[in-house]
Amino acid sequence: MAKEAVEDESEFYSKAERYWKAVPATVDGMLGGYGHISSLDIASSRAFLLRFLKEGPNRTGTSRALDCGAGIGRISKRLLLPLFREVDLVDVTEGFLDQARDFLGEEARRVRNYFCCGLQDFSPEPGAYDLIWIQWVIGHLTDDHLAAFLKRCRQGLRPNGLIVIKDNMAQEGVVLDDVDSSVCRGLEVVLGIVRRAGLRLLAQEQQQGFPDEIYHVYTLAMR
Repeated sequence: MAKEAVEDESEFYSKAERYWKAVPATVDGMLGGYGHISSLDIASSRAFLLRFLKEGPNRTGTSRALDCGAGIGRISKRLLLPLFREVDLVDVTEGFLDQARDFLGEEARRVRNYFCCGLQDFSPEPGAYDLIWIQWVIGHLTDDHLAAFLKRCRQGLRPNGLIVIKDNMAQEGVVLDDVDSSVCRGLEVVLGIVRRAGLRLLAQEQQQGFPDEIYHVYTLAMR
């Protein structure tokens, strides 16, 4: 799968870090020039997430969320902070996290931690999070590192906690993007890694309304 597309793991990660350091710390930069889809993205994510936050015996709590691959905090500002009491951000690019402190404005006071770290090396605090949100970043992890990270995320959940992946999905197999040093996996490949991590899929949804020229985007909820 991805390991067949990634010839040099060390270069795969370092090249991605170099790429993102050169990207403007703006919403448009975070979305690769597609900043205009941000509002639709957030609205769809909110509707998807709210079904798990409704009252009920298996309701997901709203105390603390983790934003993985957070960039400047686009998702934290528009999606997570309006729904959760506290949020942590993790991203490999220090400049993005520096910008996030300004981008989040007054709401930055409810950010507990800004972790500057690649997800392949990051371990969520055990039992700390009601939600771990992972968007447009799994392509920067090898299969083994993604499975291991998801296992660590599982340990980071509170009771009834939720892990959500939202990302591009190839039509099939694995496609390497040599520009930003990432891979785009087919949905079945991603679901296989989810199962390998010992997680149970609760819901999946295809994003509607995005431009035709970009990959299909799916949102997956699991625990």
